[in-house]
Amino acid sequence: MAALSSDGPELPSLVRKALAGKNNFLAAKAAKVAAERHWRDVVPDLEKAFDRFFTQSSDPQCWAKNAISKALAELEFEKPQPYLRGLRHVQMEPIWGGQADTAATLRGQCALALVQCRGLSDLDVLACLVEVLVDPDKTVRAEAARAVARLGRPEGGLLLRLQALTGDREPEVMGTVFSALLELDRADGIPFVGRFLDRDGEVMEEAAIALGLTHEQEALRLLRERYDVSNNAALLRGMALTRLPEAVDLLLAMVSQGGMRGRAAREALKVAPLPEEAQRRLAQILEDENIE
Repeated sequence: MAALSSDGPELPSLVRKALAGKNNFLAAKAAKVAAERHWRDVVPDLEKAFDRFFTQSSDPQCWAKNAISKALAELEFEKPQPYLRGLRHVQMEPIWGGQADTAATLRGQCALALVQCRGLSDLDVLACLVEVLVDPDKTVRAEAARAVARLGRPEGGLLLRLQALTGDREPEVMGTVFSALLELDRADGIPFVGRFLDRDGEVMEEAAIALGLTHEQEALRLLRERYDVSNNAALLRGMALTRLPEAVDLLLAMVSQGGMRGRAAREALKVAPLPEEAQRRLAQILEDENIE
């Protein structure tokens, strides 16, 4: 293990030896070393190791498969077969009181890596991603949404809209879906995501965050309009995330007015770094109003 952390002339041969061995922890370390040093000539060794470690008992926790799939992606390996295999892999392992699937990270990584493959058409990739958009694991569903956005196809926007409308039991997955849709189709995506500001609870909060991170005037307008109706502090945080001068001015004005709105606006201003001039204005307001 220590030898794999060195930079000696024997390191390439040690990496290949570890990849050819049975120890999944050493193979994972070797894959990481190969990726960090951009050793593309090690790709055939990575391919062979990835295939071999699909014997469940030889790779508990998917340590080797996770590291190898990540290394292949970072080395811009474009053949789809390893990623397709990883995308469909489920590995049940014993835990206290039952079993758990330890291959979720692998499926998520392979979903993202599949996008760079030239051996599949974009529509073929989307067809593969449909399955992981409904994966039992929330992390995989989120990574699949990011992969759809990364592919950059308008058809992917339709998949993301359907996923948003169908909903997800995990709010953070909804947030990823919103962000992916806005990345792929910002002009039409902003009003679509804006519709979720009418929802209650965490879904609305995730929509507000996703809209704020676009830094778009239209997003700010939607957030402000909804705040005028609901007075929900999450909408103020979305406004702050836009980092637009109009949003900063509005929030500073609320702080100066004091009360519950002022306190909420002050908290909202903490979610994004303020320009120096705005920081001075805020400090002056707090000093004038004797607010600690």
